[in-house]
Amino acid sequence: MIQLPASYEEYLAGKSESFINTVRPILMQSAADKLHGVRVVFHPHDHQAHLDDSIPFGTVFEDID
Repeated sequence: MIQLPASYEEYLAGKSESFINTVRPILMQSAADKLHGVRVVFHPHDHQAHLDDSIPFGTVFEDID
């Protein structure tokens, strides 16, 4: 099983279950390829996450739409 880096685990700490359920699959994908970081975009009523090749692996960057 894929292990999340400590930085991703720390990012998820204290977040709501719905947020974790949205973001964790992308963090897992990032941990599997170890090539890209993750960008989490906050929209007015929801959020989404995606791999971002401009962000180094192990890093999560939050952005506002």
